[in-house]
Amino acid sequence: MRAWALLCLVALGSCATYYSKVIEERFGAADPARFDQPGKPAADYTERVKTILDHRCVVCHGCNDAPCQVNLASYAGLTRGANREQPYATRLTPTAPTRLFLDAHRNSDWRAKGFHAVLNERARTPEANREASVLYRLLRLKQEQPLAPGPLPKARYDFSLDRAQQCPAIEAMDHYEQSFPEWGMPYGLPALSRAEHDTLARWIEAGASPPPAVPLSPAHAQRVARWEAFLNGDSLKARLAARYIYEHWFIAHLYFDDLRKEEFGDDFFELVRSKTPPGQPIEVIASRRPYDDPGVERAYYRLRRVVETRLAKTHMPYALNDARLARLKELFLDAPYEVTALPSYAPEVSSNPFLAFQQLPVAARYRLMLEESQFTLMGFIKGPVCRGQLALNVINDHFWVLFEKPDPGRAQESAAFLARELVNLRMPAEEESLVGPLRWRRYAAREAAYLRAKSEAFNRTLAAGPDLGAVWDGDGRNPNAALTVMRHFDSASVVQGLLGEQPQTVMVIGYPLLERIHYLLVAGFDIYGNVAHQVSTRLYMDFLRMEGEMNFIALLPRAARQAVRDRWYRGADRQSINHLQDTQAYFVHETAIRYATANPLAELYGMLKNHVAPVASPRYGLAASGLAGAPLRELNRLAALRGRALLHLPESALLTVRDAAGRDRHFSLVANRAHSNVAELFDEKERRLPDEDTLLVANGFISAYPNAFFLVDDSRLPEFVDAVARLGSEENYVALLTAYGIRRTDARFWAHSDALHAAWRQSEPREAGLLDYNRFENR
Repeated sequence: MRAWALLCLVALGSCATYYSKVIEERFGAADPARFDQPGKPAADYTERVKTILDHRCVVCHGCNDAPCQVNLASYAGLTRGANREQPYATRLTPTAPTRLFLDAHRNSDWRAKGFHAVLNERARTPEANREASVLYRLLRLKQEQPLAPGPLPKARYDFSLDRAQQCPAIEAMDHYEQSFPEWGMPYGLPALSRAEHDTLARWIEAGASPPPAVPLSPAHAQRVARWEAFLNGDSLKARLAARYIYEHWFIAHLYFDDLRKEEFGDDFFELVRSKTPPGQPIEVIASRRPYDDPGVERAYYRLRRVVETRLAKTHMPYALNDARLARLKELFLDAPYEVTALPSYAPEVSSNPFLAFQQLPVAARYRLMLEESQFTLMGFIKGPVCRGQLALNVINDHFWVLFEKPDPGRAQESAAFLARELVNLRMPAEEESLVGPLRWRRYAAREAAYLRAKSEAFNRTLAAGPDLGAVWDGDGRNPNAALTVMRHFDSASVVQGLLGEQPQTVMVIGYPLLERIHYLLVAGFDIYGNVAHQVSTRLYMDFLRMEGEMNFIALLPRAARQAVRDRWYRGADRQSINHLQDTQAYFVHETAIRYATANPLAELYGMLKNHVAPVASPRYGLAASGLAGAPLRELNRLAALRGRALLHLPESALLTVRDAAGRDRHFSLVANRAHSNVAELFDEKERRLPDEDTLLVANGFISAYPNAFFLVDDSRLPEFVDAVARLGSEENYVALLTAYGIRRTDARFWAHSDALHAAWRQSEPREAGLLDYNRFENR
């Protein structure tokens, strides 16, 4: 398949010169600046055109991992066009970033960066707008060659994320249509309906006008001004606090949750650095990392309206209101401390938050991250990446995360400890893309030294032994106290609450660990970096994961600790984990928790669930779906399945259960793959333990990347569960999909997709975003 694709690329290149002349003779020379000053806004763009683009195109073409970098989540992305270079690549040197709204602001500039148009940039005639538009011709091609039902031939269709991509410019479209007549858009999915196609065709033919500008409401403008005033105070204390907040919120979708529904609309904002102060147009500072030198004497922190369609894979909502503003002022401005000088932006300083923000109270820093811990961990999981197999194979498929309880009485002691450990807390991100084997060993040695110092402090201050009181309970009101993380091979999800009866592992995270993970995986991670940067990030995350796990293991009886850790790291290379080899040395004291059974690990799981029960959300529980009786019992039976039958299920699926009245209820099916350990970079398949696989069945929507859809009448749930339990081969799964699934070629696909999105928006209007179908299976 790849050899065929490469041959076609060569053929396309040889024909480009000829077809370029043909196109130019028919429609004139290209004007790269045509859409820099687009024509009159289309009155029906938002209600009709954008709706079709979002629900039929953006579900594959959004974010940085969109095929050919065609990001259709905004009009600016549409006019920018396509680029064959893949941001996610194994490269020896970093590549230039191509982030929308940051790295260029005019289409003519994008052309200089290697992007070619997918809309017509030539003569402004209806014929040219059609025939010189890659988008139109790909849509028309699908209308002419619709898909046949059933699985698509794997020899002809490649859905792997690293597949060779065609990305034809208009000069190559004739050859593309002849070579790949069945590869119209949407690729490998059903064609648009005739009415949808005609709507887009008329819009393209008329010149693909932009959406109308919608002014910011007075209520929004008032709140933006209030927050920008807070974030741009002139005192050293205010400026340092604002820098810290920005480096933790730069990936957030901020919204004002105190607005009435009619005032809110669908407006979200992002926090950016600008060369200009509040009250002036934003001139965004486009640095690779949020802590890079802004290149100006003073950077201002501004709220910029988000104009892109909300995508589930990148949408991280964060509520702003008067209470949060007062809380931030209490933590960072009213607290009795002094800032005597602002830190530099030198990489060795700015990449180390313990050095850069040494003068900010540790308690304030921890509280900022802790009180919205789901958002904090979402940054690790989502961020700007959209793909992360290299980084994500460092975590288990199903684990719980809890947090150390803030202790105001030890604040000064904690700050002093961190000040002593500044050198050992340095991370590989300071090297940017230059980390090699010799330098890597230096970071490994520093981590080992830090853990020794931490162990000594741990053993000295907690001589009475830790108990559940050391675990944060959300202050009795915050549901962020406990989280569940689920990995789906190269994506993952994080939700509030402790889902599942028994996780594969548990992490207990305190401030230093939480901060380091953020600066490793979010603030310091560069998707456009080289392979050395990516590998060093993954290897360092090994240290941080094990540290969090050891914090949890310290809650167990001393006699039980090593056995738990040995089970979590079965067959692991000893060299990769020797810095935490001796659990007894990590924390020498006996736990203060009283255990009553011979299975303290299971007992501790139950204790932790009870500990956070007062703040636990019931939203993902099966009972919250409204199902009762036999259907509910069948879903619980499905959730109890274990072992090799689950090997054939996809990583993530959406199950819709329809009752006799035609009402649908939607559930997430997450297959948790068990591994002997996740401490090694390669050979993941060799470390699989399918006999220990589990299935999580949750009410509502979890994964942003569903691999499959199932639609089952509630009366047939027993048969469906029985069929899943009997899965023993690929043939069995194909039969299950034929009976209950909606394949990517199914005529019901788009209607079902629309129903899923509508249901999600109805149940979670602030959290919902468009699903991504780049990982939807062809089986």
